[in-house]
Amino acid sequence: MKFKFIETLKNIWKIEDLRSRLVTTVLLVLVYRFGSFIVLPGIDPTALTALKAQTSGGLLALLDMFSGGAFANASVFALGIMPYISASIVIQLLTIAVPYFQKMQREGESGRRKMNQYTRYLTVAILLLQGPSYLINLSVQLAQAGSALPSGFWFTASSTLILAGGSMFVMWLGERITDKGIGNGISFIILVGIISRLPGAIIKEFASRVTDAGGGLIMFLVEIVFLLVVIAASIMLVQGTRKIPVQYAKRVVGNKQYGGVRQYIPLKINAAGVMPIIFAQAIMFIPITLAGFSHSESINSFVGAFMNNTGFWYNFVFGLLIIAFTYFYTAITINPTQMAEEMKRNNGFIPGIKPGKRTAEYLDLIMSRITLPGSIFLAIIAILPAFASLLGINQEFAQFFGGTSLLILVGVILDTLQQIESHLLMRHYDGLLKSGRIKGRSGGVSAY
Repeated sequence: MKFKFIETLKNIWKIEDLRSRLVTTVLLVLVYRFGSFIVLPGIDPTALTALKAQTSGGLLALLDMFSGGAFANASVFALGIMPYISASIVIQLLTIAVPYFQKMQREGESGRRKMNQYTRYLTVAILLLQGPSYLINLSVQLAQAGSALPSGFWFTASSTLILAGGSMFVMWLGERITDKGIGNGISFIILVGIISRLPGAIIKEFASRVTDAGGGLIMFLVEIVFLLVVIAASIMLVQGTRKIPVQYAKRVVGNKQYGGVRQYIPLKINAAGVMPIIFAQAIMFIPITLAGFSHSESINSFVGAFMNNTGFWYNFVFGLLIIAFTYFYTAITINPTQMAEEMKRNNGFIPGIKPGKRTAEYLDLIMSRITLPGSIFLAIIAILPAFASLLGINQEFAQFFGGTSLLILVGVILDTLQQIESHLLMRHYDGLLKSGRIKGRSGGVSAY
């Protein structure tokens, strides 16, 4: 096994294109990690203790995780990549509701470029709203530590522009990872932020468990085993399929016979991958922005209920959003009518189902049936960290017992390994597994 691993690494390094992509990805990630420690001009880094304490739990801990610690560091990258994801949600919703965006979506590559441009414009608008909100919260936290933000309009305006520019630069890094690196750049940026918190979370949990009141090493090992079970369940959710048989009719062209074989269409149980989790999480971050601008106690108490990621209302709404976004994202990635037309053009049909419209209706029915349990299972895994926290697990470590963190971790790693394996097999090298191939999140439909 050891020699197989070393041989695989050698094969990866031999492929010039793959080696170049991996090196580019590593360099871009290093730039991102370096930027997450560059503090905003005029901020005293030693006075950020209250902000770090604020982001040690609750919804802000998740936001800090997605930014790779930049939020707690008052970094130029503090707003992270979530504003871009929020803008993407709005634009994709508009493709369903607004005819202009529907037409744009059907224009192919040119339409996609226009939609990306609109997404960037909307991202800037969201950043210009979130920037002052972040600075208001930062001012409150610095005051608790006995420090203060520089006063004046110009500081607020310049810091907002720096925060917006930092997030746009992070988005650019993600796009470069997609184009020049290993792929799935935006998701990879989020993955880096999550992984950066994992070692510290494990060390803290281990330290708390080995104390006399912590349950000891046995309890820590039980937690690790449970974490591995949840990871296995997440992989099954990401890779699970329902196979639909398709029979191809016999036809003769010249002296050759074509068709007459049975194949299978693998329909994903969770065709949306981790995107519903990311979308729902982006929506749940909205209360943070509202809390920054509001001084009303009633509004702040209402918003506060949705900022407690271990509370009932937060997890209930979060679960419903995941189910809704799973159906939404499945609808825009899987087109039963197009699949039925392609089968008909190739003389294929599902046994017992009439080709054409009836086939499209049948595929749509099957997708609806398998999406429901898939979306519910996805929602259950997403809210598991709340139960882990209630059972006494350190909140920072509990975030990896399911939820956004674990599913993004599993999904993006599987996609990255699939990309590497594709390069190896294309050059006639052995794959990463001894038998079979690695399956990505959504059968070739990348997140970003």
